[in-house]
Amino acid sequence: MIELNNIHKSFSGHEVLKGVSFKVEKGEILVLIGMSGYGKSVILKHVVGLLKPDKGTVKVDGLEVNSLKKNALADLRSRIGFLFQGGALFESMTVYDNVAFPLREKARLDRTVIEKKVLNVIDQVGLSGAENKYPSQLSGGMQKRAALARELVWEPEIMIFDEPTTGLDPIIGHAILNLIEEMHKRMHFTGIIITHELSRVFKIVNKVAMLHEGIIIETGSPEEMLSSKNSLVRQFLSGDTEGPISFR
Repeated sequence: MIELNNIHKSFSGHEVLKGVSFKVEKGEILVLIGMSGYGKSVILKHVVGLLKPDKGTVKVDGLEVNSLKKNALADLRSRIGFLFQGGALFESMTVYDNVAFPLREKARLDRTVIEKKVLNVIDQVGLSGAENKYPSQLSGGMQKRAALARELVWEPEIMIFDEPTTGLDPIIGHAILNLIEEMHKRMHFTGIIITHELSRVFKIVNKVAMLHEGIIIETGSPEEMLSSKNSLVRQFLSGDTEGPISFR
């Protein structure tokens, strides 16, 4: 359902992506791994059409994203949920209004239907009782759960998770990944995740792709990646400072 083929992207003469290719089948979740600051978030922005490649193609459900006209791109984005690193909640809105926002903007639903959907998903993410609070009154973990609820309330076909556990302690981070797993079982969305919580995320994804120096050096199931003979993959997964990946 999501296919990147030979994606190249440069910024101010610096080549970040040098021929990225991978595929995520319908209903799968793929985790994109690799060193920080080397283009993983850039890849996600190509998937949703926020960036256009210098070369190569991005296809979502057979549609070539970078050639879509404005209205067609908007239609495609209406099928995609995007959980940003910081959550991107509206500070002036309560949890309830944040979660209700996409339904009010994208769907012509009766107020009582919206209320039922919003309260249901707020309960599913464990925020019942916090619906009238503002983001500033929530902990980091609660903000991430509220942001996740806002993306899932309209049941998107595709979910993009950009570092959903950033800034959270390990216990809360694992809870967020557990929640993503539970929601995937209910909704069967196609997903891409960027996270460094590898021990937990490997248990909830179908596929792993490792980005290194602008290309995908290996793709496989979590089991295949954990038994990889590739020295770059082995070093990254072990966290060893000694090996072909330079930290200088």
